[in-house]
Amino acid sequence: MQNADNTYGNEKTAKAVIVGSNPMIIVHHLNDSRSQRILWLLEELQVPYEIRRYQRDAVTRLAPPELKAIHPLGKSPVITDGGRVIIESGAIIDYIIRRHGGGRLQPDPATPAYDDYVQWLHFAEGSAMLPLLLKLYVSRLGDAAAPLSPRIESEIANHLGFINTSLANRDYLLGDALTGADVQLSFVGEIAATRANRAAYPDLEAWVRRFQARSAYQAALSRGGPYSFAS
Repeated sequence: MQNADNTYGNEKTAKAVIVGSNPMIIVHHLNDSRSQRILWLLEELQVPYEIRRYQRDAVTRLAPPELKAIHPLGKSPVITDGGRVIIESGAIIDYIIRRHGGGRLQPDPATPAYDDYVQWLHFAEGSAMLPLLLKLYVSRLGDAAAPLSPRIESEIANHLGFINTSLANRDYLLGDALTGADVQLSFVGEIAATRANRAAYPDLEAWVRRFQARSAYQAALSRGGPYSFAS
């Protein structure tokens, strides 16, 4: 087992790269949302950032309309950095690592490992999250959900099984060290505990426990506030 806080590229002792006239990234942080992983990423990189907080509606659980003042979609995560507005978790993680990571948390783009890294970045939201979200939405349909449920459960098992198998005999998705791909996929691992029996996937379960124990993850929790999926 490697150092609990091992990260890809940390042997380079790279420093964060500050881009733009305003070095302070602003994270528009919605409670209990994917923006928590952006805070974690910034803590891993030790990049300075500011949090602007938004609360979900207590009844609908939707984001408040104030987020539309930042971007027309009104979704989180969204960051602003030196006048730029960046949306979408994968794009934000890629942007922060390229612009502020100094070579950390991603493989060398010239290596095959980088191709695996990019695949995981896309897999998280492009494949793995869909059946988990569908289970949430169709659960509100009552008996009308019955025809869809077997297919949804099958796809959840398919994707969680793939992640579990990929994590066998390794600490993180690409090996012994954390990358941005782990940060991107982390929300899938966490929310799986509320949509499936995560304990049935022991390597996935161990991975979630491992990254949640990291000092940067815990620092992000302290700054971000209550987060229902940190368990």
